[in-house]
Parts: sequence; C-alpha cells; structure tokens
Amino acid sequence: MTDQHILTQAVENRRDDLIALTQDLIRIPTLNPPGENYRAICEYLDNRLRKSGFETKLVRAHDTPGDCEKYPRWNIVARREGTHAGDCVHFNSHTDVVEVGKGWTVDPFGGDLIDGKIYGRGACDMKGGLAASIIAAEAFLATYPDFSGAIEISGTADEESGGYGGVAYLAEHGFFANVQHVIIPEPLNKDRVCLGHRGGWWAEIETFGEIAHGSMPFLGDCAVRHMGAVLGEFEDKLFPAMAARHTDMPVVPEGARSSTMNINSIHGGQAEQSDDFTGLPAHCVPDSCRIVIDRRFLVEESLDQVRDEVTGLLEGLKSTRQKFDYSLTELNSVLPSMTDRNAPVVKTVAAQIEQVLGKPAEFVASPGTYDQKHIDRIGKLKNCIAYGPGILELAHKPDEYIGVDDMIDSAKVMAGALREILVGLAPQR
Repeated sequence: MTDQHILTQAVENRRDDLIALTQDLIRIPTLNPPGENYRAICEYLDNRLRKSGFETKLVRAHDTPGDCEKYPRWNIVARREGTHAGDCVHFNSHTDVVEVGKGWTVDPFGGDLIDGKIYGRGACDMKGGLAASIIAAEAFLATYPDFSGAIEISGTADEESGGYGGVAYLAEHGFFANVQHVIIPEPLNKDRVCLGHRGGWWAEIETFGEIAHGSMPFLGDCAVRHMGAVLGEFEDKLFPAMAARHTDMPVVPEGARSSTMNINSIHGGQAEQSDDFTGLPAHCVPDSCRIVIDRRFLVEESLDQVRDEVTGLLEGLKSTRQKFDYSLTELNSVLPSMTDRNAPVVKTVAAQIEQVLGKPAEFVASPGTYDQKHIDRIGKLKNCIAYGPGILELAHKPDEYIGVDDMIDSAKVMAGALREILVGLAPQR
C-alpha cells in the first residue's frame, strides 16, 4: 500500500469521528445576529485541537461591530508546528450561522443523520467544511508526523455579517503574516476550486413624508408612496440594466454572472407591535420609509459606478416628483476578489481533486462574498481559495444538510494538499 493510500485510508477510518464532530458543531447554536455561543464553540474546538497537538489561542475581537459583553466576538487560531522549516497551510472556517427561518422538517440544531446526510443550520455553511478540515489535518498528522512547515486551523466569527469580528480582525493583527497558503472550506461543491467572489455594496435608503390623519391623507405626505416610486424606478430601469451585464469571471450559479440586487428589508410608518399586542393600528400617514439594498457587482464594474447608478435614479425622482426627498446611507462595501488560476494553492488542490474524484477540477467564483476578501485586502495574501464540501444552493435554506461522503472526499483532497505542500509528495499518476 502506498503512502497516498495510507493517507486516504486514515481519512476513511475517521468517518464516525467526522460525523460526531459535525453533529457536535451543529448542536452549538452560533446564531448571527446577534452572535450567540461564540465562546462555547471556540472552547469546544480548543479542547479538540489541543488533543491533536495544536497550540491554540482564543482571540476576542474587541470593539468590532456587534462586540459587547453579552455577545463577545470570539475566535480561535490553532497551530501545529512541523519538525522542519517550511510553508504554513491555514484552514479558515467561520463558526457563525444565519437565522433558522421557516420551513424546517427536522430540528435545525439537532444534527440528525438521515440517509448519509447530516441536517442542521450551518451543516453546509460551513460546519461540515470545518469538521472536514480538522479530520484532514488529523489524518495527515497521523500519517506524516515528520513534516515541514506548519498547519493552522481557525474558527472565526461573523462571516455572515461581514467578517469584521473574525478574519478581518485577525488579519489586522498580523495572524496571516506567516501563512503562505489559505484554504477556506466554504460549500462550493467538492469538485470545484473557488477563486474568488463578486463585489458587494449595501446601503439604506429613506424616503420622507409628513404625518397626518389617515382619513385626510391629502393633509400629509406618504413616505411609503415615495418609496413605491423608488422601487418603480428600480424595476423599470435598474434591474433590466443589471440583467444585461455579464462577467468573464466563472461565477456560479449562472444567474449570478449578471449584476444583481436584493431588497433586503422594508419598513414604513408605524413600528410593528409585539405578537401579544391585540389592539388596532392608529390612523396615521407615514412620514418615513426605509429599505436596505444588497447590490452585488461584477469585477467589470466599479464601486463608484454602482453607487452613482442608484443615486442618479434617486436624484431623478427628486427633480421630477413633487415633495420627494430622500437620504442614502452606505452601510458597507466589498470589492471583488480573484486568485490567479496558476497560484500554488489552486494548482495543488486542483490536482488533488482530480486524484481523489477521478475528474478535472472546475474553477468557479462565488456569487457572494466570503472571508477571502479580508485575507486578500488586509492580510495581503493572494494565495487563497475556497474549497470545501456541500452544495452551494443549500446555504441559508430550510433543511440544510451536508453529505457524509462529500465530507470524506473533501477531507481526502485537503489531506492530500497538506501532503503535497508539507511533505513534497505530489499525486501519483
């Protein structure tokens, strides 16, 4: 039996452990917002990784968005040094998950194993990927205890809300200064190397009116109607213009190869009351209406172009619609990121995909941003990809799941990448 077969067998032998680890991670409800149980999952990972010989450090991202005494932003960084000098391979996974939402037929934090699939919020995005990277590292260490360089594994906060309390904070504080290769086990499918992502621009738009009695709306000015005019301009002009644009980036799924925008939320008039309120609404003309927009843009578009396109429509309404006034508040922006297809980590992981799965790797880009943006822009490290198990379209959906076989295959790919980089043994043809 070759060394390569011994390594893949070491991964296979850990199947039950991989299942239990994934279930344990899902059962820690790290909901973001607000940022629950970050410390608990870091302590769980700390206990696990120390047993595998890693030196660990828990890092709180003080003064980052959302960080407070009730919901502190905790991260863990674990490092295992080799016996000789060499490169460092860093696996980064976020530990937070989005809201549960409606439509589940299983316990979203139960981690149920059904027909070879583990169900739960975060199973796919991305606790299954985190578990697979840990199993890959442990299988590699058992097979090659005498290796060069170092392995790092991080579990970080807040990726679902921008990553500023997680990878951005770590990058700002030098945690990637001695890292040469980064693999982020996001769920882009086990046969794909994800090179980067589209850009994003988030803004809040508020329209203004004048409050008055609801029986005499002509004495007031309805901010909701003004917002309706904004949405009409978006429907008639902006959405068709975005749909006509296409990128040369290999973005998946196909619909994301065009520019897109989501209306994230809308609030107008009186605040919604609590569920136990049994009264009736007051009769008022709304004097404010707010929407949050989530604009995803292509590498061929500039941030200024994206911003100016929206403000141009708003200014057009201001000049033509009676009493129309608005404010626009930019919430966040992220530029597109793209790793070169010939980068070392790209070629290494692609070769391992072909070795393990028996077919060439597909090269893609993500429709949404992920923490590569911070490793690229702040950490100044271009040799970074997303690669991990899971079906991209399941992220944030009800009955989210991760396939056990997919995790095993991805763990074999990740373990093989460690073998090639830290031992110098390329796949055998």
